[in-house]
Amino acid sequence: MKKKVLTGIKPTADQLHLGNYLGAIKPMIDYQNSWEYEIYFFVATMHAFTQLHDWEAIRRNLKNLVKLYIACGVDPEKTVIYNQTDIAAHAQLHWVLSCITTMGFMERMHAYKDSLAKGTANEVSVGTFCYPILQAADIVLYDVDLVPIGKDQKQHVEFSRDIAQKFNRLFGETFVLPAPLVDENVATILWLDGRKMSKSYNNFIWLLDDEKTVLKKIKIISTDTKSVEEVKNPDEDTIYAIVKHFISPEEDNALRQKYLAGGFSYKEAKEYAFEKIWAFLTPIQQKYATISDEQVEKVLKEWAEKMWAIAQKKITEVYQKIGF
Repeated sequence: MKKKVLTGIKPTADQLHLGNYLGAIKPMIDYQNSWEYEIYFFVATMHAFTQLHDWEAIRRNLKNLVKLYIACGVDPEKTVIYNQTDIAAHAQLHWVLSCITTMGFMERMHAYKDSLAKGTANEVSVGTFCYPILQAADIVLYDVDLVPIGKDQKQHVEFSRDIAQKFNRLFGETFVLPAPLVDENVATILWLDGRKMSKSYNNFIWLLDDEKTVLKKIKIISTDTKSVEEVKNPDEDTIYAIVKHFISPEEDNALRQKYLAGGFSYKEAKEYAFEKIWAFLTPIQQKYATISDEQVEKVLKEWAEKMWAIAQKKITEVYQKIGF
């Protein structure tokens, strides 16, 4: 039997960057092409509402992100793609799980402790505070086996396991306990300024950036002060840390040799990085331009109907066990 793998994205922006591709999209493509996995991908529109109180913007972002996933190679024939708010069972299960979750447990969540440390806990909305409970509902609603995450997100999957175990203990075996699926290589990627690519750091390259913008961003990648003649360690260079994900093993070996031989400037390294990254982005942008809103709506409608049936069966089971 195939293992169910669930991943999602929060549509608070209308684009995706290279870090999103490597951390979330590429693994999905790998999984969807394997006989071992059944991939569930959802756009977390309910989660987005905790930050963005503009439903029209959320809907626009939803469509654009689905277009980008498909343009990158996610196949709607192989991967389940759905909108969280199309399936009421997410909210229904969120309420049930909220009723068996204590405040003390929630206050141990990293995001809330960070808010306390910053003195901003009183500004956190109830929706944001309860975000991990909804996330647990998103996962256990479909009896998911694996959740791809970064190293810093393990707590969320552990929380989902804990709450599922508590429900099972109180009302009988109902939910599968999910396990984290961590890609150790992706978790350590460095980006333009030597930190993880993030909207928070403004150090990203969008998948839809034009040629001039990509070149401009690559030119500002931080480097050390070694001269052209000096030998350089590729494993300590931010340019190499980025471009290695977009070249073949043979190209990677040749590039490493240039670093180690000396006489290879950071200017040359940036030009090479631009060449390879732009070659990667071009077909994605071309494919993206061919996908219409109507195509996206059709995919979401078809999968929503199928996922609604699965979710309704589970929420009916839950309601029967708790007596609703």
